[in-house]
Parts: sequence; C-alpha cells; structure tokens
Amino acid sequence: MLTRLGRLAVRRSRAVLLGVLLAFLGLGAYGAGAQNDLDLSRWDSPGTESVRAGEVLRDEFGTGNPNLALLVTARDGDVDSPDTARAARELTAEIQGLPLVTDVTSYWEANSPALRGEDGRRALILARLEGTATETREELARLSPELTRSTARLEVRVGGQEEISRQVSEQARADFLRAEVFALPAVLLLLILVYRRTAAALLTVAVGLFAVLGTLAGLRAVAQFTEVSTFAANLALVLGLGLGVDYSLFVINRYREERAAGHAQPEAVVRATRVAGRTVVFSGVTVAVSLCALLVFPFFFLSSFAYAGVFVVLTAVTGAVLFLPAALARWGHRVERATVPASGFWHRTALHAMRRPLLAGAGVLTVILVAASPLLGLRFGLPDERTLPEGTSSRTTSEIVHREFAAEPTDTIQVVLAEPTGTRAYAAALSRVPGVYQVDAPEGSYRDGRRTGAPGQDRLTAPDGRVRLAVVPTQEAMYGDVPAFVERVRETPAPAPALVGGYPGETTDFRATLLERLPVAVGLVLVATYVILFLMTGSVLLPLKATVLNLLSLAVMFGCLVWVFQDGNLSGPLGFTPTGSIEPSIPVLMFCVAYGLSMDYEVFLLARIKEEHERTGDTVRAVGEGIRRSAPLVTAAAGILALSFLSYATGGVVFLKELGIGTALTILVDATLIRVVLLPVTMRLAGRANWWAPRALRRVRVREEPVADVLPREYV
Repeated sequence: MLTRLGRLAVRRSRAVLLGVLLAFLGLGAYGAGAQNDLDLSRWDSPGTESVRAGEVLRDEFGTGNPNLALLVTARDGDVDSPDTARAARELTAEIQGLPLVTDVTSYWEANSPALRGEDGRRALILARLEGTATETREELARLSPELTRSTARLEVRVGGQEEISRQVSEQARADFLRAEVFALPAVLLLLILVYRRTAAALLTVAVGLFAVLGTLAGLRAVAQFTEVSTFAANLALVLGLGLGVDYSLFVINRYREERAAGHAQPEAVVRATRVAGRTVVFSGVTVAVSLCALLVFPFFFLSSFAYAGVFVVLTAVTGAVLFLPAALARWGHRVERATVPASGFWHRTALHAMRRPLLAGAGVLTVILVAASPLLGLRFGLPDERTLPEGTSSRTTSEIVHREFAAEPTDTIQVVLAEPTGTRAYAAALSRVPGVYQVDAPEGSYRDGRRTGAPGQDRLTAPDGRVRLAVVPTQEAMYGDVPAFVERVRETPAPAPALVGGYPGETTDFRATLLERLPVAVGLVLVATYVILFLMTGSVLLPLKATVLNLLSLAVMFGCLVWVFQDGNLSGPLGFTPTGSIEPSIPVLMFCVAYGLSMDYEVFLLARIKEEHERTGDTVRAVGEGIRRSAPLVTAAAGILALSFLSYATGGVVFLKELGIGTALTILVDATLIRVVLLPVTMRLAGRANWWAPRALRRVRVREEPVADVLPREYV
C-alpha cells in the first residue's frame, strides 16, 4: 500500500496536492468551530454511589450539591446588623429568581453557624445551578460579573466549585491560544535550523497544521454524537504539531538519503514513502493504541483524549505518507542538501557505551533511578482552588472562606436515607465523626452528638418518605484526606439503606474508579505495544526491552511530577501553589501520552537498526549505524515536540503545567539517555538474542517487500 501511495504521489502529484489543499481548507473551516461544540466535565463517575445519591436528590428532593457560593461582607458592623441583613435578604431573593437556580440557602434565612464567618463580618449564600457543566458555566460567565458587586451595605464575591471549574476552563482556553501563538513560530524556526532549508520546514509545519485542524474537525464531528471535553483541543495542538513534525522529519530525511545515494527524484520519493512510511505507520499505531487505553475509564474527560489521539495519528500519518511525498515529487529539489549531515556525537556516544556496556549502563541507570526516586512518595489527592493562579477571583474567595470560616458548607456531604426512622440517633452519630462540623436533619442541627437548634438547611424530607441529612465538614477535613473522611461517614452505621454523595463523595468515587481501572489500562498499553513491536521486528526480546526502557523514562517523569508539583520544588519560578498531592487523572493521561511518544522514538530507532542488521548481520555495527543515521533526527524531533509541550509551562492551570513539563522531560530523557545509551548497551549485551523468536511466531510478523518487487519497472 505504501509503495502504491508513493507511486500515486509521483504520477498524480498535482491532483494529490489539490485534494489535500481542499481537505485542509474544509477541515480548517469545520474545525475552527470545534470549541463551541465541545463540553465541560465534572468529577463524577457513572453508576457510583455518589451519582445515584445525586439522582435521588434531584428527582425526589429538588436539590443537590450547592455549586455556587456568594461570600457577603458587611461594609459596616457585622452580618447580623439590621441594615446588612435586609440588604442580604434582598440579594437572596434576587438570586432565587435567576435562570437555572433551583435551590438557595442563605445565612440570613437558615441562621446556620456553618454559614457565618468566625469574626461575624462575613457570611455565605449558597445556591445550586441545575444543568450540565457546559450550561451552568456558560450561565455563570454571564452571572459572575453581575453578582460581584460592592454597595453601601455589602461587598459580594463569587465562588464555589462551579465557578472554580469555569475559571479553570477559561484559563485553559487562554493557555491554548497562548501556546498556539508561541509554538508555531518557535517550531518553524527550529525546523529551519534543523533542515537548513526553508521549504522543508514549511512543508513539515504544513503537515503538523493538517494534523491539528483534522483533529479539531474530528473532535467536533464526534461531539455531535457523544460528549467530548474541551481539554482535548489542548492535546490536539501539541500532539498534532509534534507528530506531524516527527513523521515529516523522517520522511524528508529518508528522501534526502535516497537522493544522496544517487537515486532519481521519483525513485527517491517512492523509496522514502515505502521505508520511512512503514516506520511512520507503526509509530502512529503505537501512539493511537496507547491513547485508546483511556477508553477503559467511564469518564468522557479521558475518553476525549483517546478520540484526539486517533484523529491526530490518522491525519499526521496521512500528511506524512500522502501529502508530503506528493510535495517532494514536485518540489523535492528545494529540500535537498548536497550531503546528509553526519551525527558524530551520538554515534561516538553509542559506540563508547557499547565498548563498556556494564559501566555505561550502570552509570545512566543510576542517574535515572535517582531522578525517579521521588516517585516512591507519590500521594494522590483531590483538586481544589489552588489549581488556579493566585489572584483569580474564585480562588481568592475560597481562600477567604478557608481562613475565616470554621466549616466548609460548599462541600457538604449529602446522605439519603431510604426510611425516616432513626434519623435522630444517626444524625447524632454522624456529628461525632472526626472532621464533621455539623449535621442538618429534619429534627434539627447536631454538633458533637447533641442537638443545637433548628436545621440549617431546607428540603430535608421527600414526598416518598426519604430523608436527607446534610453533613457539613470542617475546613481541616476538606484540606486533608478527603477520601478517608468520606469513608468514615459511609462506615457510620445507618438505620436504613443509605446513599452518601455530595461533592466530596463524587470526587472520592471518581478517584476510586480511576485507580480501580488503572491496571487494566496500563496492561492494555503494555500488551498492545509489545504486539505491535513484535510484528515490526519479529523479535521476542526487543519489544520486552523497549517496554522496560519506556517504563524507566516514565519513572523519571513521575519522579519529576512528585518533586516539583506535589512537594513544591520550583513552585516559585513556575508560578503555582503545591497541594501536597497529585490529582490522579492527569498522571493517567500523562502515562498514555508519554508512553506512546516514547515508543514512537523506539520504533524509529529499531526500524533503522533492524534494516542495517538485515543488510550486515552484525548487531553492534547495525546499532551504531542505526543510531548514526537516526539519533540526530530523534533528538531534533524530541526537542521540537518537547518545546510544543513546554508551551504550557507558562500557563495558569496546574494540570496543564504538569502535562507540559512532565511529558517534555520524558521525551528529552527518552531521546538521549535511554535511546542513545541504554538501548545500544542492552542490545550489545543481548547479542544474537535480540533477533530471536520461536519458530511458530516467525511467520506472524509484518515483513517488508524487497525493493525490486515493489518499485515500478522504470525505477528498478
């Protein structure tokens, strides 16, 4: 197929280029509106206890998690002064009439101490906006500026989980635009330095842009049938540009080699498409399979990245094996160089390592293990307002509440009892759970096992007889081990079947589901990439070795993640606030992305080494020659891809900083220490065993056709 594509590119180059141009314009026009069709997500896991509790709260009680908080500050006196209370009640009535608002709880109506600041100057109004994450946050984008106000009596600030999530999404979109503006010129400049030919750099960027626009268009199309996260667009930019550059580098370099070997331009195009294109296809399948492992998680936030990975690979590979050969057939003379540059440094490094394999391998392995050692202290936690930069309005509001309120009513745990019997004793028992500030039940409000007054919330009973208990946590509980706190509430004996939900329950169940399915996702990635590498190499050992080396580079990434983002080292220069833990969904995403990209470079090197080994039969010589020809390209491609990911290091959202810095580090470590030292060392030590496979499996691998059998007669 690749040979036929090469022939088509040579014989029908004008038609191919015109078709690609029309596709480029069409995809660009359609993909430009992708952000409007993509959705925002929440921290819920379908089918879990917290989600079932939320459904009962909505359907039977007409309420749910309070996702909007107004922090009201008295301009004079305290919040109980008559003038302040009157103005606050007017504000409460205004909020009750707003679109999507289905439930409002105000300090001035409920008189709950959980809603009053400890110094009496501030109090809270909590509200619930009903709707999807996209609907509520679009409404908040309009409401938040209107509700943020300063009058003669009150100063009002907007906060709450939904406002925090809205501002995270806005910041991520701004980071996306900033990365786009920075990445394209920087990548183009680096490509000009690598190629020494502007035409080659422009063609490579064109393939990258084709991949980006094609992916955005694909995501928009999928969004017509299912939910797709807006964050997938961020991955589309860096991965589309990066893979487009990677694949183009190898195709153009192979074309240059074929021309330098004396082949005519048409023949060189076909040869480059056949040989480099085969490697590109294997590489693309590896990346796509790694990202498709995200489909095992029942969260559209993660599955969206799997969709993005598939579309990125399809468009980047198409650009590299169809558009690029056609362009080379017409303008190949503009990308050629008189000589193919040598790779003295990487070649000498690999040869030196193979002369002393144990010493070189032990030295590099020590460096990698030391860099990865912080991984042993990894702690998974839940996200909060510190995801946003300092000074962001919702973060500032949350920080004031944390500092001046004893309770955290915006994170109330909702408990639904199937029967109304025994609620007094149950509420009293829940109020004694460490980390509980108070419990609101139909019979009253409870603290430390005693009834302290009337309930501080409404809608505690349903028409069908079910009862809702609102378990209000302390500030310390919500800034500590939240899953352990939720588990203590769930373990408290209930007088009837109970469902425990609320925002803390949802985030806890999200994390539990994620970690439960993580081994399946990791196993799928490892097994699938092993099979792909076996089909390419025909070796049993080489895929196993590649897996181990990939895991070493990922260990460095996670070590960096812990040392920098969990423990807070470099938090000042990078501009974020450490929380002492890592939100688990981002490392899962990083594993699938980084593993696929690391294996991407393994495929490039092994393909060239295998080609040289089949030509010479000498493993050491094949490794040295393969690295001499491929390592400069791998390094250049890795540097450009790392630069694309690093464009998010200056962003405001911690999640994107983690993804950008962690993935960039993995790529650089993988392309240098792993591929240029550990790979040749392990192949040198294995010797002939590198190429061994059981007789029964030797016929399974995908074999290359001899050149004489695939080229047109006029080229042979």
